[in-house]
Amino acid sequence: MLKAFFEPQSVAVIGASTNPAKLGYAVVKNLVECGYAKRGAILPINRNGGQILGLPVFPSVADVPAPIDLAVIVIPYPAVPDALRECGQKSIPAAIIISAGFREAGMQGLEREQELVQIAHQYHIRLVGPNCLGVIDTYTPLNASFAAGTPPSGPMAFMSQSGALGTAVLDIALGGRLGLSKFVSLGNKADVSEIDLLEAWADDDKTRVIMIYSEGMPNGQEFVRVARQVTRKKPVIAIKSGVTLSGSRAVSSHTGSLAGSEQAYQAAFRQAGILRADSMESLFDKAMAIGYQPPLKGDNIAIVTNAGGPGILATDALERAGMTIAPLKVETIQALEQYLPDAASAANPVDVLGDALADRYRFAIEQVLHDPHVDGLLVLLTPQAMTQINETAQVIGTLAQATDKPLLACFMGEAKVRDGIDILSKMGVPNYPFPERAARAFRAMADYRQVLAQPLPKYVHFDVDRESVARLFRQIREEGRVSIGDAESRQVLQAYGLRIPQSQLAEDPAQAVAVASQIGYPVVLKIASPDILHKTDVGGVKVGLENAEQVQDAFELMVYRAQRYLPDARLWGCLVQEMVPAGGLEVLVGMNRDPQFGPLVTFGLGGIYVETLRDVTFRIAPFSPSEAEEMLSEIRAHALLDGVRGKPPVDKPAIIDALLRIGQLVLDFPEIAELDINPLVVYPQEQGAIALDMRLVLSRASG
Repeated sequence: MLKAFFEPQSVAVIGASTNPAKLGYAVVKNLVECGYAKRGAILPINRNGGQILGLPVFPSVADVPAPIDLAVIVIPYPAVPDALRECGQKSIPAAIIISAGFREAGMQGLEREQELVQIAHQYHIRLVGPNCLGVIDTYTPLNASFAAGTPPSGPMAFMSQSGALGTAVLDIALGGRLGLSKFVSLGNKADVSEIDLLEAWADDDKTRVIMIYSEGMPNGQEFVRVARQVTRKKPVIAIKSGVTLSGSRAVSSHTGSLAGSEQAYQAAFRQAGILRADSMESLFDKAMAIGYQPPLKGDNIAIVTNAGGPGILATDALERAGMTIAPLKVETIQALEQYLPDAASAANPVDVLGDALADRYRFAIEQVLHDPHVDGLLVLLTPQAMTQINETAQVIGTLAQATDKPLLACFMGEAKVRDGIDILSKMGVPNYPFPERAARAFRAMADYRQVLAQPLPKYVHFDVDRESVARLFRQIREEGRVSIGDAESRQVLQAYGLRIPQSQLAEDPAQAVAVASQIGYPVVLKIASPDILHKTDVGGVKVGLENAEQVQDAFELMVYRAQRYLPDARLWGCLVQEMVPAGGLEVLVGMNRDPQFGPLVTFGLGGIYVETLRDVTFRIAPFSPSEAEEMLSEIRAHALLDGVRGKPPVDKPAIIDALLRIGQLVLDFPEIAELDINPLVVYPQEQGAIALDMRLVLSRASG
């Protein structure tokens, strides 16, 4: 689909320049120096003609007698639209617009960018950019960018929304520690996005790992759908910037105050099978391990070290990362004891002592790798007086290439170990300066194994009364409201199959007493108002009312308090509700609509402390029953669901059913902006759950 960007037969550089200080010169120079001329034609375009780096310059793309596969546009932004039209008239299928001055420059720039998109659609041109660094494919080879040089080939593809960050990554690669298959600076993403590149790289046999740096996902749900397919073929590791403040906005529900951009991305990446990096260091640490080493088949890790302290640090780090210190076989320990000095440790971690030469490292590594209890190996080295750093690095690299188990190195130090680290890098062995980073890299390998073990989700669909909810929402819109209180939300819950207690709206105390007598005491009384979503804040809930006098008094007091604290609130009266049986656990089920990923469904403990404890977890709808079940185990208080101190386990299937039904509701009605069921009272196994209170807010714009 995007082949013209990575394997073009000819490349035109529109805005090519003879001035070395110009970007147009840098792009032509990179194309020449990367060796692209052996594959295809480099076509500098400049109306002045002449020559650039020995290449003939054409006044325009129309003057090129042969077809052109890829155009790189490096001219001032006012001239870009006309240049793109000329590309369309020449039937050029792909263009990289390096020029800036578009969306990033404000409203006028956005209008200019929209014009580019219209031109591209008219002529069926795919665009990368504008405002980008360019595109590199190290295997073609192609360097259609203004980066300072072409990185070495390797198994990792990297896409970045930031061009400046891209230059830093390329410089790291040029340093020899990172090999890239492809590099794309996405810029403003006017056309080609992360989704397009994921689809294009999923079947690229030169790419083992896909890395993403993103600042935003405008089409979040489609990204999750595509990424879920791609991660079953190869690992995707992503870092997202700007998650701490961008999710903060005015909200009125519990769920809205708990959810934000960070929670949405966390849920999206998890559901898509994407490994999340929280720093650039973490991104590369994980990518190096997964990209250069065999898959990790289990969580049992062995350690070989020439120093006791680092070995202990590595043990702690691995266990903190959720890995297991491999229990070596008796035969392995005996073989090590026979060969190693008496002071050495033959148990895991295996300490070969500070005077270990390369041959001692070789024997210990061979024995440990042959142990069937070992799934992966971490080799530590500290530069002591007798340490053969380079020779040991050579041994590690040779043994790593001969095994199907991942081997990571940790050469601790700087000046003395630098040459050894270079040897490891050339032999495809990732090195980490400290054990903690190596442990997290192993964790990433284990996480990806779990991604592959998970089946693709199978969604369920319930038979519901969608039309009754649609009628209610139309009525609310006609009344100019967006908030739906507990009294009206009963219709929504019933329509989508959630169990609710008996209840009825009463407009005055006498009617409340009559309803209570019909339902049967004890009852619950709740203030009914579309403008009061948090009833407890105004004393708007009273439970356990035993007789008519208590109901009447509670009704009058609630209305008085509501009128006093919220004089502008519309009061419908009070909702008289059945008092549900005791013995249930209160949980929260909610939804907040993320601007990028859509409905973000929440689960956690319910009650008044949910915002204080913030013990909640999230999934983006749609999600499968197994994904809903995972939500139950992710909250810190998950033990309460299993029963503590003699209490029986709760009815988990009832919670899962409620989560799935709410997931379907918020997908069926995109106009639902926020939703809370708090509490959903869950009873012991096979006794179900009852939704006691729901608050719902529609978006300001209908549909």
